[in-house]
Amino acid sequence: MPINISKRALSIKPSPTLAVSALTKQMEAAGIEVINFGVGEPDFDTPEYIKNAAKKAIDDNFTHYTISAGLPELRRAIAAKLLTENGLEYRIEDILVSPGAKASIINVLMAICDPYDEVLIPSPFWVSYTSQVEMLDAIPILMDTDASMNFKITASQLKDTLRNLKNPKALILNSPNNPTGAVYSPAELAAIADVCLEYQILIISDEIYEKLIYDGGKHYSIAQVAPEVRALTVIINGVSKAYAMTGWRLGWAVGPTEIIQRAALIQEHTTSCVNSITQQAAIVALNLDDGSIEQMREAFQKRRDYLVRALNEIPYVKCINPQGAFYAFPDVEYYLKYNTAGLRDSIELCAWLAKQQHVALVPGQAFGADNYVRFSFATSLANITKGLQRFRTGLEALR
Repeated sequence: MPINISKRALSIKPSPTLAVSALTKQMEAAGIEVINFGVGEPDFDTPEYIKNAAKKAIDDNFTHYTISAGLPELRRAIAAKLLTENGLEYRIEDILVSPGAKASIINVLMAICDPYDEVLIPSPFWVSYTSQVEMLDAIPILMDTDASMNFKITASQLKDTLRNLKNPKALILNSPNNPTGAVYSPAELAAIADVCLEYQILIISDEIYEKLIYDGGKHYSIAQVAPEVRALTVIINGVSKAYAMTGWRLGWAVGPTEIIQRAALIQEHTTSCVNSITQQAAIVALNLDDGSIEQMREAFQKRRDYLVRALNEIPYVKCINPQGAFYAFPDVEYYLKYNTAGLRDSIELCAWLAKQQHVALVPGQAFGADNYVRFSFATSLANITKGLQRFRTGLEALR
């Protein structure tokens, strides 16, 4: 007798970024050298002082369950970071530590969303936002942006969208942004906050790339620039990107006590807690600094400068300068309209480039922007140089 899979499970689409990684590994296993621009994680090793803290935790047999919401010492370290770096004061009861920022977001969405609630998402968007909303039978509402808008929504656009909705519940705001590298200014955030206050919708502020900002810029949290909206804001962050700890799996949600406590109850019945070793390592990551975080940021900026300049030298390719994160998002519309291989969209283009030129990119369609492709510059300058040449050669072959 066949087992009937739920409609919810059948509707979930695979992660395009993980699909690119899987294709790359498959080709490499066949002995093909692939330049991978698809990966969304730093290529640096976790700093030694953090690894040493994890080793000590193991040697000390710190290997048992912790309180589900996270070690009090860790939540105190997160609260101290928010106060020192962001000027935001929170109690540890307002903080939930989860196995990755992705888990932090789904916990919060589960705590606030009922079926048919509407969650607003600026597009291009990180691929998991829409899937997570849909898993809860809520409705993702996309707000389109493009390079002419620096890939940022405006307060007036948000207000116009909200006017036409029946059950608006939340706005997911990601700054610095994946995939575009867009960074919202204090004035832009304050204007958006005013609209959210008027309509009383929650803001889920994904700030996971907070420490990766370039050209002397600075990260601002919407709760920081508009204190009156803090009661409607949940901040998402973690150690994955800034500390090169993607595989350690630790993120956090910070916000109104009732939401955080309900999200913590959900976590109790799903993942229980973040593993104890990672929590001890994260305490040290937040409390100490050996300079490696800034060194990584500086390296990313050098790579960004080279990559964006080289992309804009390719005929008919246009790429704005990302102000944060470690992604470039060039416009390749010309090559989708005019190519000799019959390629119709960014998925087909990226598949063709992978097979013909052995260069792996993520199609813009995965992020809601089919005329673009995403480059991660979380790889060496040598790989960037070689991969760009393959990319350029591939595009020239399509003309």
